Amino acid sequence: MPHFEVVLTCVLRDDTPDTVLDALRWHLGTIPERPSSLNPDEHPYAVLTPDPESPLPGGDFASLRRRSRVSPAGHERYSWGLFSRNRWPDDEMGLIVMVLHLLAPHVEEPGYSGYYREEHDPRPTILTFQDGSYGTLKPLPQPTAGGRVGPGACRDQVEGSATSSPLRLRSSGTPQEP
Repeated sequence: MPHFEVVLTCVLRDDTPDTVLDALRWHLGTIPERPSSLNPDEHPYAVLTPDPESPLPGGDFASLRRRSRVSPAGHERYSWGLFSRNRWPDDEMGLIVMVLHLLAPHVEEPGYSGYYREEHDPRPTILTFQDGSYGTLKPLPQPTAGGRVGPGACRDQVEGSATSSPLRLRSSGTPQEP
């Protein structure tokens, strides 16, 4: 069965609700019980918990930390930094949408938010957040025999929001762009 490397990284606003932070903590494996605010049908199990036996180089990793940052004007601000790198089985990749739905409305810094790629594919699909929504950037195509990739090879496919999904599942269960 194919597996995917999934990396999620983003900065969440300091006012991110405790229910969302607790949901993330559960998914990351830092609290043992599923929060009562999560529907077990939508969140069947924790998906970001590091596997100590992961075959990914360097292993799986997960972190959610509140951090202090100083703005260019010298004002101290707080936010939540999330980073997760895990190996996901092909048939679980549809659950990535659940995590993106949870994060998107609370992201402080738009733009790059990670990637997913089939384990041995060198071309990742980039995940992005912007204005409470999420989406993907398609991977660059394989170079031609001359080593060139044509213009416009990487297009922004932002379509998701907290109420819609940018990723559909192929019959094999792997995400595909719309």
